[in-house]
Amino acid sequence: MSLLTHVLACLFGMGSWVAINGMWVELPLIVPGIPEGWYLPSYLTVLIQMANIGPLFITLMHRFRPGVLDERPVIYCIVGLGIIATFLLAFFWRHAVTIGGSLHSVPLLVLSFLLSVVDCTSSVTFLPFMMRLHPQYLTTYFAGEGLSGLVPALVALIQGVGVVQCENASLAVGANQTADNSELQAIYLPARFSAQIFFIFLSVMMAVSLAAFILLNHHPAVARERMNDLYFSGDLGVGKREQGLSLHAQTPEQKPMINPVEAVGWVPRSAFGRGTYSNLELVFIFVVLAWVNALTNAVLPSVQSYSCLPYGNKAYHLAATMAAVANPVACFIAMFMPIRSLIFMGFLTMFGTGFGAYIMAMAALSPCPLLVHSASGTFIIVLTWILFVLSLSYVKVIIGVILRDEGHSALVWCGAVVQLGSMVGAVSMFPLVSIYGLFKSGDPCNTKCPL
Repeated sequence: MSLLTHVLACLFGMGSWVAINGMWVELPLIVPGIPEGWYLPSYLTVLIQMANIGPLFITLMHRFRPGVLDERPVIYCIVGLGIIATFLLAFFWRHAVTIGGSLHSVPLLVLSFLLSVVDCTSSVTFLPFMMRLHPQYLTTYFAGEGLSGLVPALVALIQGVGVVQCENASLAVGANQTADNSELQAIYLPARFSAQIFFIFLSVMMAVSLAAFILLNHHPAVARERMNDLYFSGDLGVGKREQGLSLHAQTPEQKPMINPVEAVGWVPRSAFGRGTYSNLELVFIFVVLAWVNALTNAVLPSVQSYSCLPYGNKAYHLAATMAAVANPVACFIAMFMPIRSLIFMGFLTMFGTGFGAYIMAMAALSPCPLLVHSASGTFIIVLTWILFVLSLSYVKVIIGVILRDEGHSALVWCGAVVQLGSMVGAVSMFPLVSIYGLFKSGDPCNTKCPL
């Protein structure tokens, strides 16, 4: 395997969700400077779900016009759009427009929607493109996708986003101040560098992803790592390439790992891909994929602050950062220990879901969750977040590897189900968090919980 190709696949994967992940971690700096205030996360959630028109269009094109849509031009367009949008965001995120007598951050919301289209569409274009390369590079791509969350989080940590310091604020009585009536006041410390620099950094990361994509297409060393398959062979007729690209392609694709003697007696178990899995097993795989992405991309992130902040600001940042680290770590584990057993996948999914249930319970008990006054409580919530992300990220990678072996159409469906699961999770949590207010956040300095 080529080390250069691994590096390029990782850098390419980093461009998948780096823009929206960067927006989320920068919220504490953005919110004080815009009219929407802390309603912005709710607006972002809605915009991201509206942006699923991108994946829907790509999936419908593959379904009804197989062979017509080539992912490469689409990837050039969306990554280029991501570079431009993040760069413009650096200069226009503060600008507000008067609509109906009130101020609204129209440039910020429009550019956020465009970035959401870019990132959502990457799920159904980046993965199928990786069919060009040998299967080993798909795991590296997933590692890069994990880094798209880790790198912005680390930069925001260096920036000092959302760091709170509690200071005494005495209440005045006449001309005097009495200590008896004093309370702690939360003071947000200024960041080490501005949001403008952060957004320019995101634009540079998108540009690096584009450069990696160009090299994956044109570098001679990468050309030796490409798969000689139906999708990218210019010598094949249009009919054969369309058959290979079809979501219902019946022709088995080349699979060097299958013994030729075994291939003679091979009977497909379903019409999906190569027919390796039965219809019931495919339903299980896609249900698990949707469930895992709903939890990791929408349900639990929407309550992360409620589950961690009661234990302190350090616990929150540590949980967010270490959970982001756990994602690429799971990808590297999957690279060396790819266990494809569906039984093991189901067990690991239940294992991760159990950790997710604990996180959800602590969020529901906020601002006074279990062990809120002890160091063990902080340790448990941080460890739970790490194990939750580690286990379910491993499941996502293994499903990606399994579907990669089923062919190009399987990876298109993989990306579509990822977005579907994320959308269902977000739509489910939005009213609970933003409308009905079932989760309560305490004052970081003054919340009093029983011992």
